[in-house]
Amino acid sequence: MACKCGGYYYTLNAKASFDRDLPKTRKFLLRNVSVIRMFTSGFFRSKWRSIAGKRRILSMDAREKSRSTILESSKDKRVPIFVMMPVDIFTLDASGCPRIRKLKALTVSLKALKLAGVHGIGVEVWWGIVERFSPFDYDWSLYEELFKLISDSGLKLHVALSFHSNIHSTHGKGGVSLPLWILEIGDVNKDIYYRDQQGFSNNDYLTLGVDHVPLLSGRTALQCYEDFMLSFVNKFESFIGTVIEEISIGLGPSGELRYPAHPFGDGRWKFPGIGEFQCYDKYMMEDLKMAACREGKPQWGDKGPQNAGCYNSLPSGVPFFEEGKESFLSDYGRFFLEWYSGRLICHADAILAKAAKILKKYQENEQTSVTLVAKIGGIYWWYQTLSHPAELTAGYYNTALRDGYDPVVSVFSRHGAALHI
Repeated sequence: MACKCGGYYYTLNAKASFDRDLPKTRKFLLRNVSVIRMFTSGFFRSKWRSIAGKRRILSMDAREKSRSTILESSKDKRVPIFVMMPVDIFTLDASGCPRIRKLKALTVSLKALKLAGVHGIGVEVWWGIVERFSPFDYDWSLYEELFKLISDSGLKLHVALSFHSNIHSTHGKGGVSLPLWILEIGDVNKDIYYRDQQGFSNNDYLTLGVDHVPLLSGRTALQCYEDFMLSFVNKFESFIGTVIEEISIGLGPSGELRYPAHPFGDGRWKFPGIGEFQCYDKYMMEDLKMAACREGKPQWGDKGPQNAGCYNSLPSGVPFFEEGKESFLSDYGRFFLEWYSGRLICHADAILAKAAKILKKYQENEQTSVTLVAKIGGIYWWYQTLSHPAELTAGYYNTALRDGYDPVVSVFSRHGAALHI
């Protein structure tokens, strides 16, 4: 299950065990406020803020005592159930082209879900499938077939436009890479991906350092995302607001607005390691140097923190995440973290602005209204420390002394986007 402000998500076979194992008190809470288990232990104070379409958005304030809040609302008494489409729904045929697996079995399953009272299906729409072989060559045929199957079964759709890869997280089982033409560029220039301090790159998502650099067959990353969104809306205009009720915009690894600071798929990181900062591609480093010069401290732009440990470090004994003159509380620490998290927020702002503009005409019409959604990650480990190191490396400048989530959700709210955790 995933937390979502407006509905439940289940995998195809998870509901029975979930209902059986969940304590009665927790079931009651989940029926009233969509939260995930780590949020129910009392370390977040929930505030709700109205956004477009009378949706609600969650904001956290670390300066106040944590408490759980149960909201009473007639709108929340009936929560629609959405089932997530399996990640391996597509497979490659002999020619290397993707196709839908077990089509007859899928058709039967969709009808069974409808009879069981499920409201709709969550589907990831992969950049690496649609624009797979060459720039501007969008092939929507698989999704046309899949969406028609879902619609004909009487089910609704929540669509996630996925600009990331899940190859590492699926261990090769039905995974989807970035578009092949992007990978070809990455073979020549690995700096289009995030890099850690040791120089290892992560090709799950393009670094936000290339958001404004035209390295992708003459386009910037932002232009690639915008063109993809426009093509999707033009292709499925008749579905938007009728069958498609929600469109989630991918903002990073796993579709979440964060840095790939905890790369579990390739073995570099294991829970509960603090992770590492991901700003060492040359485009991010160039931006850091400019930011340091504007601050009047050019020496701060040469590198990221050198005393921040490694992926599997624990906070104790790591100077940057403890109190001291060279820690996250220092002038340099504050500068770096403001830049690191600020670049992530600017990334979300730029993409959501484009998405909101594309969807504006549908949202102005109540009959075709569609909800815009964006995701953040639930980075909960080491929350009880002063520095919250796992959140800092992921790009959330949230500590025991600073609220790092309000700036993020404010950007979401400004573009009318609901929050998906």
